[in-house]
Amino acid sequence: MNYKKILFPIDFSECSPRLAPYAIDLARRFDAKLYLLYVVNTMTRFAFMWVGFPRSLTKIDEDIAETARKNMKAFCRDHLEGFTNYETGVIIGDPAGDILKFAENEGIDLIVMGTHGRKGLEHTVFGSVAEGVVRGASCPVLTINPHKIPKR
Repeated sequence: MNYKKILFPIDFSECSPRLAPYAIDLARRFDAKLYLLYVVNTMTRFAFMWVGFPRSLTKIDEDIAETARKNMKAFCRDHLEGFTNYETGVIIGDPAGDILKFAENEGIDLIVMGTHGRKGLEHTVFGSVAEGVVRGASCPVLTINPHKIPKR
């Protein structure tokens, strides 16, 4: 197996720092480039609910993306432990779908991502990004339950 491009989608939750050592370790072991990606879950899909809302939903998405870019810089500074072979990206769209598009467009060899373990109504409302990626990926996907690994 020759993993030269590893995608690590992050969501800036408390889970992302717990998963970073796994993605970094794999990238180091395979001498691979690590791609960190955050997908802003676009608010425009809720447009039908926001009639009369004073701000454009597109503007809200752009504001969130700008904050995410700042958070990405901080995340890399705080959690990449001296690892330098990486690129970052922030895009606006559908998380699972855009992770899959990114992986396809960049020729990603492996995706490393967390699961949140949502169940019931929460899973129905928010869905599962990891599940969508696993079902649609054309490369291997390593999923890690961040709630089952020891804190570092």
